Amino acid sequence: MIIVTGAAGFIASCMVQKLNEEGIHNIGIVDDFSVQNKEDNWKNKSYSVKIERSDFENWLVKNGEKVDAIIHLGARTDTTEFDRSIFERLNVAFSKMIWTFAESHNTPLLYASSAATYGGGEHGYSDNHDIVDSLVPLNPYGDSKNEFDQWALGQEKTPEHWYGLKFFNVYGPNEYHKGRMSSVILGAFNQIRKNGGMKLFRSHNPDYKDGEQLRDFIYVKDVVNMMWFLLNEKPESGLYNIGTGEARTFLDLTRATFNALGVEENISFIDTPEDIRDKYQYFTEAEMDKLLNAGYETPITSLEDGVEDYVRNYLKEGRIY
Repeated sequence: MIIVTGAAGFIASCMVQKLNEEGIHNIGIVDDFSVQNKEDNWKNKSYSVKIERSDFENWLVKNGEKVDAIIHLGARTDTTEFDRSIFERLNVAFSKMIWTFAESHNTPLLYASSAATYGGGEHGYSDNHDIVDSLVPLNPYGDSKNEFDQWALGQEKTPEHWYGLKFFNVYGPNEYHKGRMSSVILGAFNQIRKNGGMKLFRSHNPDYKDGEQLRDFIYVKDVVNMMWFLLNEKPESGLYNIGTGEARTFLDLTRATFNALGVEENISFIDTPEDIRDKYQYFTEAEMDKLLNAGYETPITSLEDGVEDYVRNYLKEGRIY
């Protein structure tokens, strides 16, 4: 059985779909399933057992021998949340419990780290382990992810195969529930359909023009392909960037959305909210050499093709992946 935590969420529900497409149905899905607005993400997936997050540790004690691998993607991902106790409980302590199980049962483990660990990028965006202790994330969410990466790298006893996944800016189907934390594409789609235009955050950094803030945007279908590769090929354990290796502007992203909708471009700018302005990343770009050198060869979807697939085949059709 493959365990997928966070299975009602964005990336994890897409990973369950990927497993189903690969013919795998013996899956244990883990989450807080009381959150009803996420139900569409999991109700039509094929799985063996549904486990409440609060019951998962006890379930592992009783059923650990059934588990062949764990894909741990459940986390609190709100970058505007500043209650560190929430992150300590959900992102750090819960992950340590899962790691300890995986180590003691020699179970392969993939877990979600984040590009938020890189902070302002002053140390670059390399998944080299040597820089982890020097990284300064810009918010408690990033801190929690970096704290667990540091802890994992410091462990003498580890699962034989483990991978910490530094997700960059992931977009795609099944993120409808994320609200303010959803991708700009979903926001653009909703605004364009409602008002005929899109408002982007104005730049408050003199080095970047409005709309030319740069991020490494990666389509969720590429993300699950990369996880599938790690799960099956089992290269050297460690931290791996999950991105495209090419930074693109928010203007590029928004224009691709207008094009996918067949609507004339209409973009304006508003001030970045005060509560995130001084913690805002103006540039991210994954160094992808480690994954590529490990043998990953699947072509990565271009921004334009990813946005077109997302908008035309999922958002316009109201479909879940």
